[in-house]
Amino acid sequence: MTTVADRRAAVRLTQDRAGLSERRACALVEVSRDTSRYRPRRPSQDALRARLRELAAVRLRWGYRRLYVLLRREGHHVNRKRIYRLYREEGLAVRRRHRKRVAQVRVPLAALQRCNEGWGADFMHDALLSGRRFRCLNVVDAFNREGLASEVDTSLPASRVVRALDEIALDRGYPDRLTLDNGPEFRSQALDTWAYAHGVQLAFIAAGKPAQNAVVESFNGRMRDECLNLHWFRTIDEARAAVTAYREDYNAVRPHSALGYRTPLEFGQQHAQATEVQRLAS
Repeated sequence: MTTVADRRAAVRLTQDRAGLSERRACALVEVSRDTSRYRPRRPSQDALRARLRELAAVRLRWGYRRLYVLLRREGHHVNRKRIYRLYREEGLAVRRRHRKRVAQVRVPLAALQRCNEGWGADFMHDALLSGRRFRCLNVVDAFNREGLASEVDTSLPASRVVRALDEIALDRGYPDRLTLDNGPEFRSQALDTWAYAHGVQLAFIAAGKPAQNAVVESFNGRMRDECLNLHWFRTIDEARAAVTAYREDYNAVRPHSALGYRTPLEFGQQHAQATEVQRLAS
């Protein structure tokens, strides 16, 4: 018995089972009568516990830190340590999925200074309930980690990659740099022509070095863990809808530890405002 609550429970159990007085039961359990009689004066945490369980049931792969951010947004003025305690007591801890460690020293990438300066793109693979494979092209802004597009289909040739990039550019303009792996769709003449026409530098990572495109690899990992692994898709339309909903949630709701537990949209807006203030002040 390590906690005070366990000792109080032992006193009550000893009294009920053996028919002893409180004095004798406390002596046997080695607990003072003041401790046994004490009743916590903290306000009830039942509502907070219930809301924490509700959020954890929806965000199956989120830990207590991100759930804490959501609770704070909803107006629960509690500190992180209390959320951690309730999170552990409710048995909500997420099981870690072990990954292989990289043996080589990672070379730090050049720091980006603004949104739209550099994008990253990569493919993911999954399967429908029937066993038919499909692919997902993810494009991410490497500065604020915003998911810009997630194209889902059974086939995504180079022409579809170019079309997806052009659709993003309609709202944001073209990036200075696009970081890619060495897949055939990215090494295509169609993408090379697109990059030349719009003044975009194609930055290909070294073979076997996914850490050189770390932001989009992180996005892929989160999507795999929090979306694809949690659903069975009967049709390609179901997969598209789920992936699109996840990307929108990732951008506007999911707190990111690398961004100070802000969302990509919040981080991008705050950075743009700070840059504008600096410009006006100079």
